[in-house]
Amino acid sequence: MASPYQSGNAPMDSRHSSRLTLRQRFFLVEVLVALALTARHFIVNMGKHTLRALGVKSAHGAVTIQYPEERRPYSPRLRSLHRLVRREDGSPRCVACMMCETVCPAHCIYIVAAEHPNPEIEKVPARFDIDLGKCVFCGYCVEACPEDAIRMDTGILEFSAYDRASMIYTKEILLALEPARADGAPSSPVPIPPHRVPS
Repeated sequence: MASPYQSGNAPMDSRHSSRLTLRQRFFLVEVLVALALTARHFIVNMGKHTLRALGVKSAHGAVTIQYPEERRPYSPRLRSLHRLVRREDGSPRCVACMMCETVCPAHCIYIVAAEHPNPEIEKVPARFDIDLGKCVFCGYCVEACPEDAIRMDTGILEFSAYDRASMIYTKEILLALEPARADGAPSSPVPIPPHRVPS
């Protein structure tokens, strides 16, 4: 039985040749085209900056933002670090319904339910952990929550750790975070794992 895949150097489609010409094998023309494109962008951008320096206010060249000293404003829809929303009494709004844990495609949320002291509220999470080393920031947990107990609006994007255990954020850490300010900048400090001392 003949293989359905191409064998040898014979073209699959008779209209197209599978052989490379000498010019294509050396990639010289392709490299020169790429260099010309880069040079064109450089010259056009430099010309706009020069016109702007000479007083033409309508000329705007590309600008490099000096991160982290300068930051561009974030969209209000940006999905940043998670936080748990608190009730008026300070307890988490979460009722441990397991919807966010169930819908999470990365399986990074771990919840243990317990009875709430208030008889009107059925359950409360005794443990609520998010493993940010696994999280893909899809936002499904926010969409699935019927109590609006979890949000991704802290504005915190710069969080890191030296080991995997430090990427697991507990209920206490998530409850301590606040929503971002109106300009998208975080209002809470970046949480630092307890065993990591800032230098």
